[in-house]
Amino acid sequence: MNNLILVAKLILLLFFTALFAIDFNKMQSIISEKYGADGLKRLKAWEVLMSNLEQEQADTEIKVNRINEFFNRQVTWESDENIWGDKDYWATPLETMGKAFGDCEDFSIAKYYSLLNSGVPIKQLRLVYVKAQTTTGEQAHMVLAYYPSPNAEPLILDNLVTSVRPASRRQDLSPVFSFNGEGVFSGTSSESKGGTEKLSRWQDVMKRTKNEGF
Repeated sequence: MNNLILVAKLILLLFFTALFAIDFNKMQSIISEKYGADGLKRLKAWEVLMSNLEQEQADTEIKVNRINEFFNRQVTWESDENIWGDKDYWATPLETMGKAFGDCEDFSIAKYYSLLNSGVPIKQLRLVYVKAQTTTGEQAHMVLAYYPSPNAEPLILDNLVTSVRPASRRQDLSPVFSFNGEGVFSGTSSESKGGTEKLSRWQDVMKRTKNEGF
């Protein structure tokens, strides 16, 4: 019985990995043309991380922590206006790695796609719009939430507080709504508010990410 359960888990892992696989060869061609040698170096580091996680058959919480740490180290926060000349631009993971700069949405999107590629089911991941209490007051912010099980307390991946922490230890965050590739939800609950059709920036970044090699 235990062997059958292990085989089933491996089949599911292979299915989700194939479904959200990263085409690093395609990305290499794009990033080389747009971002040069430095971009290629960061892309290679990303590829090595994903390969190591696969070879080590790392458990999910290890993946969550290492992917969170990787992007928090590789990417420096900067405003969209300074990076892209746009007040609210959602970058693809490739663009974020190419520039090595991003805002909270960009950190969260890159971590989300990396965890999908590592085999984490989409139902366990949510991008969460929150109100964050900072030293300068309340501000709009985005984080990524990982749910170990449907009703479990989520773990929060953030670029402001760089260690992964349970939601109960992030009293500075007040969830507004959350979403993933399947739908939009009230706060961090399982209550669906429908599909993602009204999130135009999310629809756009999903399309561009697919075109770049996901």
